[in-house]
Amino acid sequence: MISVMVLHCPWRTDLSADTTALLNTPLNALHLELGARMVPFAGYSMPVQYPMGLMAEHIHTRSEAGLFDVSHMGQLRLVGTDAAAAFESLMPVDVIDLPVGKQRYGLLLTDEGNIIDDLMFVNRGADIFVIVNGACKVNDIAHIQGRIGAKCQVIPMPERALLALQGPKAVDALSRMVPGVEKLVFMTGASFEWQGADLFITRSGYTGEDGFEISVHNDQADLFARALLAQAEVKPIGLGARNSLRLEAGLCLYGNDIDTSTTPIEAGLNWAIQKVRRTGGARAGGFPGADIVLGQLDGSRSLTRKRVGLIAQERVPVREHVELQNTQGVKIGEVSSGLLGPSANVPVAMGYVDVASASLGTVVNAMVRGKAVPMTVSAMPFVPNRYYRG
Repeated sequence: MISVMVLHCPWRTDLSADTTALLNTPLNALHLELGARMVPFAGYSMPVQYPMGLMAEHIHTRSEAGLFDVSHMGQLRLVGTDAAAAFESLMPVDVIDLPVGKQRYGLLLTDEGNIIDDLMFVNRGADIFVIVNGACKVNDIAHIQGRIGAKCQVIPMPERALLALQGPKAVDALSRMVPGVEKLVFMTGASFEWQGADLFITRSGYTGEDGFEISVHNDQADLFARALLAQAEVKPIGLGARNSLRLEAGLCLYGNDIDTSTTPIEAGLNWAIQKVRRTGGARAGGFPGADIVLGQLDGSRSLTRKRVGLIAQERVPVREHVELQNTQGVKIGEVSSGLLGPSANVPVAMGYVDVASASLGTVVNAMVRGKAVPMTVSAMPFVPNRYYRG
């Protein structure tokens, strides 16, 4: 089972890529020491799983604490008195009113309203700290620099590694090393110190569990990761389990569930657009593709498809790109992500279907190797989120 799931990870097309030019994260030596299976991903050599195996890694993160190397992600700072207003001009989200210490989810859009990338950002007072996806970071930084570089400083941070510690016992492990992190709540962040290393820590992540993301200088990343792994609750976790965890949590993977062919409203990301940026809001519009995105949001423009959650009625995993049909045999969409959920213990998926088929409870058929596998349109997340909100 584990080997099958790994071979069907969303980044499987990278497995045959030329590895001669791959970059290493500061934790590469540690991954090899721990016996990780390394694969090309986003231009880096990354651990897809460790000897414990994907299934065990997934379950451990849900019950204890898992440590992920996400140093391939892009980190950058926006600096200047006009940084918030400038950044807000690129996205349909409220940047200007974000309080110091608070984090928010954002979306870079094309002029047609499609998603260039999704990202996270924090108002740190002196700057806006931004994290973008690893596979998109070069283009993202160029896009941000090109659009707002004359209004604020856009400062990439390649000298910083990024670790994610996720799971219900993540707070126990991390607070032993870094007292005070337990005071953070979901989507907040602050600066800390550990053995002379400056850390910036947010209480966030992409698994649906409580947890933290930790920005640390490359020079201290290996030592810090080893100290975390010395905590009884913590085990190393690879990209394979990261994918299954985020799918069970109903979270989009860029390149699978969202990309430059999808708008935020098609993707069901309406919640990411605050009232102040919507039609009738004090700062409505003013971002790329605003007419299209706000039109879809307020109903003045029609939608043709929506992202939905799907649960299979048979124990047959349904992978990305599988065709979806209605019960009359007419194609209505396609699966964007799917697997047998280790915690949900059923095959779960996300996909895009026409609006007429998007209602909860609708039965559709996934065509798996010519066989119709019935799936029910279902609410997400597939397992309850456990974010710590205080």
